[in-house]
Amino acid sequence: MLLTSIGSREYSFHMRGETDCGFKMVKPAATRLWRAISKSAVSLFIFVFSVAGGPPFFTDDPDPVKFRHWEFYVASAQTRNSLDYSGTAPHFEINYGFAPNAMLHVIAAAGFDLPKNRTLRYGLGDTEIGLKYRFVEETDGRPQIGTFPHLEVPTGASSRGLGSGNYRLFLPIWIQKSWGDWTSYGGGGYCINPGPENKNYWWFGWEVQRDISKAVTLGAEIFASTPSVKGELTTVGLNLGAILSIGGGAAALVSVGRDIRGPNTFFMYVGYYLTFGPRK
Repeated sequence: MLLTSIGSREYSFHMRGETDCGFKMVKPAATRLWRAISKSAVSLFIFVFSVAGGPPFFTDDPDPVKFRHWEFYVASAQTRNSLDYSGTAPHFEINYGFAPNAMLHVIAAAGFDLPKNRTLRYGLGDTEIGLKYRFVEETDGRPQIGTFPHLEVPTGASSRGLGSGNYRLFLPIWIQKSWGDWTSYGGGGYCINPGPENKNYWWFGWEVQRDISKAVTLGAEIFASTPSVKGELTTVGLNLGAILSIGGGAAALVSVGRDIRGPNTFFMYVGYYLTFGPRK
């Protein structure tokens, strides 16, 4: 989804006739496309940050939380283009290492959606559950490899644009290798995306980051998605981010980016992270 399946899209239709959203489209098919996208704007954006989502990046890694440890995030993820402004305000993410090399994952979100020339909608968004499992551990000559399936549960009000109204499943493979102050990870997977006007799609991403100091990590990623809605084009995005350690297992997270192929969509993530668990 990606980047470009997030929220509402800008399409180069010729102007003729007007939809109930206040936008002029060339034919009824375009109107149906707009409704399909705007209906699930918030849930798509929540899903993209988790489907591919090692905060503050879209791309994920195969590294689970340590056994019997917890991770907690409170964050806001937002996207904006000429037709729509949507995101989470806030969302909560909890991860727990229930076994060596395996963790459980839950995201619950309050979402908002503000289409152009329409009123603000705010409320409960869809919920996501997942399980990360690393089946190959990293060595000096071998990367670590894992999977992180996600299931999105339609708990949001799809009639208000705050949920998809459908279950969605993402099936990825992730790879990671570190050397010195550098770490690089990436991969991709297939999303089963049911619903009117929706399409199943592929998502791929790769990230590189460097520890500038004990407190600062900077990273960049590129990612791409095949169309998730009928009438879309394949899209590509670029994102830059930073992780700032503030001690005690806590960190501040931020990223900003935009499409480099596709609609002119800007996206941003700001969050607080905390990890804790039994001491050795």
